Amino acid sequence: MGNSVSSVACVLCGAQGEGARREDREVLARQALWKDRPTVGAPGPKSRPLQVGACGFNSRILAFVYPIRLVRVNEDTMELIRGPDGICLPCQPGEPGQLVGAIIQHDPLRRFDGYLNQGANSKKIAKDVFKKGDQAYLTGDVLVMDELGYLYFRDRTGDTFRWKGENVSTTEVEGALSRLLAMADVAVYGVEVPGTEGRAGMAAVASPSGSCDLERLAQLLEKELPLYARPIFLRFLPELHKTGTFKLQKTDLRKEGFDPTVVKDPLFYLDVRKGFYVPLDREAYTRIQAGEEKL
Repeated sequence: MGNSVSSVACVLCGAQGEGARREDREVLARQALWKDRPTVGAPGPKSRPLQVGACGFNSRILAFVYPIRLVRVNEDTMELIRGPDGICLPCQPGEPGQLVGAIIQHDPLRRFDGYLNQGANSKKIAKDVFKKGDQAYLTGDVLVMDELGYLYFRDRTGDTFRWKGENVSTTEVEGALSRLLAMADVAVYGVEVPGTEGRAGMAAVASPSGSCDLERLAQLLEKELPLYARPIFLRFLPELHKTGTFKLQKTDLRKEGFDPTVVKDPLFYLDVRKGFYVPLDREAYTRIQAGEEKL
């Protein structure tokens, strides 16, 4: 991600508690600590009790006052959903949406001067979000708001997903795996695992043989990628389908996940006790679903 001097980005990321894990927040909540922190989007600090699992707060009563909003997105493509008037649609409580912040150039707290990498600007700025002619900063975070206004992290958009409190670049992981697997086509995406926050990494690999030296692969990945970025699940397919613009299609792969009753291709998962990938059968899947298998 390119360097930025964006006040909007800094305020939003700080208010969400970026990097804070759920278990860390729960410890603080159990200790009944009150933390002075800015209410999301508010101009000044405000004390508020820390809600278990929440990463921020935005008043539902005065939502129009604050320069942030959760807007609806297509969960498959992560594109913003707009109404007949072309304005982005706000989310209702319990509905996942991307967090956006209004850009107001004459306000030092809400201005956005852009990234040094100019090509990244178009990906982070949307128009006609709150009203016609405005601009908003796209955080890339998908959150859910409850009835009280507390915000909970759900997912990352685009070419990243979040796992163990870290943002994982699918492009980086795909490149590393492809180099280790003789330049095979690789699609990396995040899948939901019950009882965990964010999404676990899964890699679909084009391999007519349906496997490789999994023990050796795990050893090489230790040198190539940090722990949080190493794929938890592997799926070997004869080939990976691509779009008309030669991008790998991940929507169906993400929906099928790692359920061996749904996926008929060879599946493997990283056994942390053994330190390498082992077959993922129905018994292993059941243990993972029940939280009995450490990932």
